[in-house]
Amino acid sequence: MSSLYSYDIHLPSQLDPNRKYPTIFTLHGKGSNEQDMFGVVGPLSEEFIIIGIRGDLPMSGGFQYYELKSLGNPLREQFDRSIEQLQAFVQYATDKYPVDPEKRYFLGFSQGAILSMSLALTLGNQLKGIVALNGYVPDFVKTEYALQSIEDVSVFISHGEYDSVFPVSIGHETAAYFQTRTSHSTFKTYPTDHGVSPDNQRDVLQWLREDAGISSKM
Repeated sequence: MSSLYSYDIHLPSQLDPNRKYPTIFTLHGKGSNEQDMFGVVGPLSEEFIIIGIRGDLPMSGGFQYYELKSLGNPLREQFDRSIEQLQAFVQYATDKYPVDPEKRYFLGFSQGAILSMSLALTLGNQLKGIVALNGYVPDFVKTEYALQSIEDVSVFISHGEYDSVFPVSIGHETAAYFQTRTSHSTFKTYPTDHGVSPDNQRDVLQWLREDAGISSKM
């Protein structure tokens, strides 16, 4: 099986050949690349395998996973294809690397957050959890996709209080939706625009360590 995406992988430097590792798959925002979100989760690189997945559509010197008809309105065919290919990528990486299938996470920003939440809803307990930074769930995912139970999936959602791309009200609506589907849901807002603040990063790192059962080294 070959990868459908280009990707950047960071393995712990003291890799134990007899061990499976918790793994974070990161998804970037529009116009960025597979290395972008490593800046958020890099401090976990000795405890987790970190795999940054590059969108396969060029955009403004970077990449995207799908195009938009308008803000908040993905091109459905491209979006569906991305979900299918990312699901296949999870299996590809699990077969190729020492990924613990019980501790697989997606972490995404903006377009990557949208995909991470949609993947949680379609993969269900095949994922341990997701981190969604400044995103939403498309209506067609909620109403037309075959949704899986996420009662055992851990969800961390955050949003900028002054987000000029997706208003913070979208973050509250998204969090409320997930709170009806899992009791393992955390929602936080930060006094930022469409980005990830140092406080946001700190909380994400702590949440991932705790959810994966890793003692903090911070």
